[in-house]
Amino acid sequence: MARDLAIDLGTANTLVYAKGQGIVLNEPSVIALNQQSGDVLAMGHEAWQMIGRTPGYIVAVRPLRQGAITDFDITQRMIRLLLQRAGVSRFNRPRVVICVPSAITEVERRAVTEAARRAGAADAQLIEQPMAAAIGAGLSINEPLANMVIDVGGGTSETALISLGGVVALQAVRVGSFDIDASIQTYIRREYGIAVGERTAEDIKVAIGSAWPVQDEVKAEVRGRDLMSGLPKNVILDPAEVRDAIDEPISAIVDSVIACLGEAPPELAHDLIVRGMYLVGGGGMLKGLAQRIANETEIPVYLVEAPLECVVLGAGRCIEAYDQLRVMFMGART
Repeated sequence: MARDLAIDLGTANTLVYAKGQGIVLNEPSVIALNQQSGDVLAMGHEAWQMIGRTPGYIVAVRPLRQGAITDFDITQRMIRLLLQRAGVSRFNRPRVVICVPSAITEVERRAVTEAARRAGAADAQLIEQPMAAAIGAGLSINEPLANMVIDVGGGTSETALISLGGVVALQAVRVGSFDIDASIQTYIRREYGIAVGERTAEDIKVAIGSAWPVQDEVKAEVRGRDLMSGLPKNVILDPAEVRDAIDEPISAIVDSVIACLGEAPPELAHDLIVRGMYLVGGGGMLKGLAQRIANETEIPVYLVEAPLECVVLGAGRCIEAYDQLRVMFMGART
């Protein structure tokens, strides 16, 4: 019999949780295709290494942007590969729970479930990422207490206030880690006349990027292509420059948190002062982000222990009691 699976189908990374086994797959949401033959050449880490380094007839693409499917066929093929790597065949079709951003539309939700079913799932249900993150973080979501989760992903950022097993207030913006990377690329191009790739921008963000001043800051050497001469060129970037470059997307994320707090009932708002807010998602690991949000909201912010795995772990707990927790899933079967 097939093991039930939970999939965190993220814009940046895809994680798969198998019932009784834990996390069995953690790969970048990238797939490499030969455009001439239509063959899939690689997926995950192997395909991620190809971004910006392939000949013209090979493309390394992310089939999801801002939490939504941009190419249905490629997404379906990627999910099929994920299921195969998790040990699924046409003879053992599992039930699947897929974590999706709350910001996506009903049409986009149907596209995700349809892609999963065509890829080999016997049944596919969706759960909102903030709810899954709260479960994965071990918060007391069924108690009459305020549980605030800030989920910063690759393409979307969501803030949810949860109490008594339901979402009391929710704010979602289609801004995430990729927008931070794009801001770094734009800044370097504008200020230094150098073009850098997506992977280089991400490396800069990880190395010296921060949303709030941190201790022991160091400068970083950046290599790129000079736009005037076309020759390789080096520049030295200061952490303060990167902080200024990414201020716009960071401010959008912080503003969404403040807007969600503005929707909180007074009693739950009082709880938050004591309990604080919890930061999850890969984007939440940006240095100083918790301090920036805490400074602007005057509420403590805590980065959870496993921010990247938190969502899929929460969905994994749901599949352990799939039928009993059906109320948490969005919509009926289609």
